[in-house]
Amino acid sequence: MVSLLRSTLLAAGLALAAPALAQMPYAVPVAAVPAPVDQPYPGTVALHVDARDVAQKVYRVRETIPVAGPGPLTLLYPRWIPGNHGPSGPIISVAGLKIEANGQALAWTRDPVDVFAFHVPVPAGASAIDVHFDFMSAVSPKSGRVLMSPQMLDLPWNSVLLYPAGHFSRDITFAPTLTLPPGWRFASALEVAARDGDVVHFRPTPLNTLVDSPLIAGQHFERIDLAPGAKVPVHLDVVADRAADLKIPPALLAAHRALVTQAVRLFGAQHYRHYDFLLWLSDHIGGQGLEHHQSSEDGTVPGYFTDPGTWTERDLLSHEYTHSWNGKFRRPADLWTPNFNVPMQDTLLWVYEGQTQYWGDVLAARAGLWTKAQARDVFAAAASSMALRTGRRWRSVEDTTAQPIIDKNRILKPDWANWQRGEDYYIEGALTWLDVDARLRQLTHGRRSLNDFARVFFGVDDGRVDTLTYTFDDVVKALNQVAPFDWKQFLQAHIYDVRAAAPLGGIERAGWKLVYTDQPNAYLAAAAARFKFADYAASIGVGVGKDGTLTDVQWNGPAYQAGLAPGMKLIAVGDHVYSREALDAAITAARGGRAPITLAVENQGHVYAVAVDYHGGLRYPHLERIPGTPDYLDQILAPLR
Repeated sequence: MVSLLRSTLLAAGLALAAPALAQMPYAVPVAAVPAPVDQPYPGTVALHVDARDVAQKVYRVRETIPVAGPGPLTLLYPRWIPGNHGPSGPIISVAGLKIEANGQALAWTRDPVDVFAFHVPVPAGASAIDVHFDFMSAVSPKSGRVLMSPQMLDLPWNSVLLYPAGHFSRDITFAPTLTLPPGWRFASALEVAARDGDVVHFRPTPLNTLVDSPLIAGQHFERIDLAPGAKVPVHLDVVADRAADLKIPPALLAAHRALVTQAVRLFGAQHYRHYDFLLWLSDHIGGQGLEHHQSSEDGTVPGYFTDPGTWTERDLLSHEYTHSWNGKFRRPADLWTPNFNVPMQDTLLWVYEGQTQYWGDVLAARAGLWTKAQARDVFAAAASSMALRTGRRWRSVEDTTAQPIIDKNRILKPDWANWQRGEDYYIEGALTWLDVDARLRQLTHGRRSLNDFARVFFGVDDGRVDTLTYTFDDVVKALNQVAPFDWKQFLQAHIYDVRAAAPLGGIERAGWKLVYTDQPNAYLAAAAARFKFADYAASIGVGVGKDGTLTDVQWNGPAYQAGLAPGMKLIAVGDHVYSREALDAAITAARGGRAPITLAVENQGHVYAVAVDYHGGLRYPHLERIPGTPDYLDQILAPLR
């Protein structure tokens, strides 16, 4: 028997290990979930979302789904969300599901194997069913993505709908309607049919387009034209906690407009009828960077426009904008699925995300969102982080593309990140594409580059919006069109093989080398100031949070050898209470000597001293020119004319 205390705690929602349930005396019949077929679903699904309850952070959903007649119907909640690369649909936030026909409640059943599927018995005489549920936005980052605040909201449509199984998503038409808080303004790539006060009616749209067209809204809103006079409109739509955060300095406005110019010059085509950057600046709504074909969901700090220290965030828009070409228009064949419940395969994310990471960095510099010196510090930090990845001894870059499926919540940073490896296809993918770019320039004596690959591969069919898939062989073929070389073997060695060697070839081929000095790297220093941590990865081998907690420990590094692990807390450095200044001073004092660095740590209630045998001083990564070599990196970062 479960104790009264235990049952009370369980009822309160506190997780406890429960005893094994007795085997059920009967088998539960499981209806098959219909496979998607490329045929139109009869009728249009009416979807209404009431978004007024921003105080309690609840979206209230009502759907009317036409049905062809009586019999079994399976409804699906989107599970595999494009851009998330894993089964991340937030079904845990769905509550109060009620399904009716002709005013009578229907006894729906959740599929016991595919818990994102709901089986519904449609009765005779029903021409439609009505679906009601609440979607509960997280109320704090500890429980998930916060989508609502008293000032703004982000609405990912995949979170607030069920759809009929058995059809391609492009064959199911939705007519969405949204009720906003009074007086709020909004932006979305969806086309508006009519607005009646705070109720917005959108034009009927295929389900795949609806899910690919999120919406932001808020009290403090600004819409900025980033391509004045252009045939294809591009806008920056911003909501913020405060009106003052919306004021963009002229130089920064010019840089955001230059981003559009530089991207279009790079790819030589546009694969959207219009494009909207949906940007929120908030301390309350969770940060985000998610690509869509004709828009992007971008969330960052309130001082994005007003605080010079936020320059590290200014590759966010360039990264997500690049995805309109790389990932949305051209997409790996195994990442395209007929609906949102067919599993994706991530094997080419080193192209989808890796090359996007590269172009996001390069375009930030070309547009003037970064200086060239800042971009070099970004590349130095990336090269150093991958050089310190001890996990490269056992895990290839290609294997890290499985990480979003392994970890559907995309923690991104495992506890032992340098040994386990996380989603390294981003950063090492970018370094690989830098190597490809520099090699193309070297092979052709500066006449061809990855710019040419971008036009060949992503710039085809100007104006085409629907997806064009590709395979590994298509990538190799396009590279050979730019400059013949054994690109298949090159990519095999750099991406698919396990390589313990640091991925520094591209930096060196571009005319620079990775060095370490005791002077902080500007990119790492700015990130450390924002997130309030201290970076000693290249010295004693730790990262330290603002309260002294070790956020990372280099596997087999000096701190590891001394017995330290992530989660431990630094209490003292020598005979001083821990502070960053005290640890800096101790590392500096130990340089070239023999005495270890003495630390006191707290480990789950136990306090003890450790001795770190390290004498190399403070070390931060930088790029240094290799004399007598072409400066391809400077050419890469220069604006296209």
